[in-house]
Amino acid sequence: MIWSLIVGALIGMAAGAITSKGSKMGCIANIVAGLLGSFVGQMLLGSWGPHLAGMALIPSIVGAIIVVLVASALFGKKD
Repeated sequence: MIWSLIVGALIGMAAGAITSKGSKMGCIANIVAGLLGSFVGQMLLGSWGPHLAGMALIPSIVGAIIVVLVASALFGKKD
């Protein structure tokens, strides 16, 4: 369970870095984005590529990018 949270946080941090929204996300948001992104990515793209803690890394990162972009569009500040 803890290993899944750590991997989820790393996936969320990777998605935040790729989308340049990572500096605005906290640790809990990274974990949520990583775990939710892992679910979304594996539902959309399947379970291929290297696995870590039961999560396919490449589909998980793609799914986390989608989650981060949707969340920032819905909850981001309008400047």
